[in-house]
Amino acid sequence: MTAPGEPMVSADFDPFPPSAGEVVVEVAGCGVCHTDLGFYYDGVRVKSSLPLTLGHEISGRVAAAGQGAETWQGKAVIVPSVIPCGECELCASGHGTICRRQQMPGNDIQGGFATHIRVPARGLCLVDEVRLAAAGLQLADVSVVADAVTTPYQAAVQAEVRPGDFAVVVGVGGVGGYAVQIARAFGATVAALDVDPRKLDAMAANGAALTVNVREVQGRDLKKAVQEFARKSGCRDTRWKIFECSGTAAGQDTAFGLLNHGATLSVVGFTMDKVELRLSNLMAFHARAVGNWGCLTELYPQALDLVLDGKIALAPFVERHPLHDINDVFAAAHARKSTRRAILVPGR
Repeated sequence: MTAPGEPMVSADFDPFPPSAGEVVVEVAGCGVCHTDLGFYYDGVRVKSSLPLTLGHEISGRVAAAGQGAETWQGKAVIVPSVIPCGECELCASGHGTICRRQQMPGNDIQGGFATHIRVPARGLCLVDEVRLAAAGLQLADVSVVADAVTTPYQAAVQAEVRPGDFAVVVGVGGVGGYAVQIARAFGATVAALDVDPRKLDAMAANGAALTVNVREVQGRDLKKAVQEFARKSGCRDTRWKIFECSGTAAGQDTAFGLLNHGATLSVVGFTMDKVELRLSNLMAFHARAVGNWGCLTELYPQALDLVLDGKIALAPFVERHPLHDINDVFAAAHARKSTRRAILVPGR
């Protein structure tokens, strides 16, 4: 990316050799995320100067390892979308996602829409290729674990989703689709809300006990419909786990309107738009709202296990494209013409 909205161009670079504690990963695939579209189309600021290679959902194989990282040589890995320093007080106290020295590929450093990427070795997630093959997946496919899966996974952990809970996911494309599957895998009964019937149908087949088109049911009628379903399903009418994954003002307004006593609202999606809310609802319901930036690297293996164990379906929701088609793929994603999450693959 040379400038927001300008066609992305191919450029040569040399990532070798890696420094001490670093590796060079030969990219197998890199997923196209809503955040990338924000950087490219909406002018959301990146922290690195331009030109910058975008892309933070990366899987591949370690092609070279620097001093101290030799054990990673040749290994299949997922690169964390947010790489903490691992040394500061925040990292030591379990708050690595807000590490002030964190590095995000495609933002702080060069990203994964490339043949190779040089990154710190800390936090890499090892991919068991035997289990990967048994699951019918390619290494490129699990690139989306780096954000689209791990981000809602951490949100579910933070929200303390437990068996018997009632969970509501607002916006079930991409990240939200995995949020539905993760909440179900954690033992919750899940309601999926969206404006797209195709996405709702997909979620009905992948973990959602209830699907609601919020173009047709809104406001108090929506909350009443969800409440009635929860009761009929034997779920409690308090302490719902609500996940806002649409990254839209309308979705955030809908999610906030579903708060009930003791609810947890997890804000997973991102939008530059502002929303008018009555924050006193949090007080009145003794509810809480929780942000979610990336995912702690120590949670990646557990999230990947859900994929390799078949508890999260990836294949129906991803599609591979040649990296050289990046401009067309971005345009299709931005126009909401894509029905699956695009994974860009070098050399195709």
